[in-house]
Amino acid sequence: MLSPWRFPPLLVLLLFTGLTSAADASGLNERTFQHYATLLESHLQEKTLDNDGLVSAFDYQAALDDSASKELLAQQDALLAEFDTSQLDNREQAIAFWNNAYNYFMIQKVLTDLRRGKLVESVWDYGGRYNPLRASVFEREDFTIGGEKYSLNTMEKGKLLGDEFKQKGWKEARVHFTVNCASVGCPPLRKTIYTASNIDELMTDNTRRAFNTPRHLRVEGDTLYLTELFKWYEDDYVEEEGSVKAFIQAYADDPVAEKVAATSRIRFISYDWDLNTPANFPELQ
Repeated sequence: MLSPWRFPPLLVLLLFTGLTSAADASGLNERTFQHYATLLESHLQEKTLDNDGLVSAFDYQAALDDSASKELLAQQDALLAEFDTSQLDNREQAIAFWNNAYNYFMIQKVLTDLRRGKLVESVWDYGGRYNPLRASVFEREDFTIGGEKYSLNTMEKGKLLGDEFKQKGWKEARVHFTVNCASVGCPPLRKTIYTASNIDELMTDNTRRAFNTPRHLRVEGDTLYLTELFKWYEDDYVEEEGSVKAFIQAYADDPVAEKVAATSRIRFISYDWDLNTPANFPELQ
């Protein structure tokens, strides 16, 4: 075996360059979303429920009252505005990035677009549902990434769930449990950002824990009550596992999967669009 110092100089250079590139790639999301990570660490509350369910809430008012928040938002916006999306050349980096971008910009919107100096009570207060004369927060191209304008819908449905990702084999129905629309009915945010090294684990963990949380899934007799995500995005779950119940059984803990298998009908839990602030979660009181 050649000693390390006996490798030809060009080979050493190539090996070093490859290792450096891999190291750089592994930290891409950490570096790009460093200021968002600070906001989460400072103002997100997580609580584990019985049976390992999970709820979380972002304390928007505390973030507004924190003198550091304005600069964190400005720095995070600047990083994303200059970000080169061609760096997203593998599945894990890309899925992690667009999840983080969606979740960050949702929080940024709520913190920067106040109504008469106050936080909105629901993201629909921006328009689209109760005010059809204005485009919804999900449709507006208000967010800059790499010099281009994006909407939240483009990040979620155009990127994460879009044709390009599908063709590459990157499309994941689990992202319905990792994107967060700043509402009580959404699957929870996590205190950690998504990275290439944790995205698969956290997509699975978020999905599994949602199935342990009554707000998203519960069984009463022979009736399976599900978050309306399963009504709106049924095709994604069917495409991936063959049916809604099969998708749930693929990721649920065994006791939950057994209860789901025994049900004969499905009903949907009304989605709670109230802002995902701590006061709106009885579990956090």
